[in-house]
Amino acid sequence: MVGVVGFLVDASVLRLVVALLGLNLYVGRVVSFLAAATVTWALNRTFTFRHKGARGSQWLRFVLANALGGFVNFGTYAAMVSTMPFVHAHPVIAVACGSLAGMGFNFTLSKWLVFR
Repeated sequence: MVGVVGFLVDASVLRLVVALLGLNLYVGRVVSFLAAATVTWALNRTFTFRHKGARGSQWLRFVLANALGGFVNFGTYAAMVSTMPFVHAHPVIAVACGSLAGMGFNFTLSKWLVFR
């Protein structure tokens, strides 16, 4: 469920920053990824791992630990957006594929390095 919410935030923020702020699909994706990472950190902290402790340093560890999954996620997204005209016109498809590609990395690193 956390991943689904993260995907919805990621895709929604991407659409908003591209449409309202005029950001390109790559810069917009960095913004949307950080928004989704923040939401999934909060949900994982509350529900998945039921963790307490310092929030600021934990959020930073979460974002840094998930950078590997984020690179896999963004790489998948960028490859699809840049090579598939249909996906470029509908980037939510690439957001979904990127999210799935990075999900395993993110969960494992979060469990081992962030919410221990």
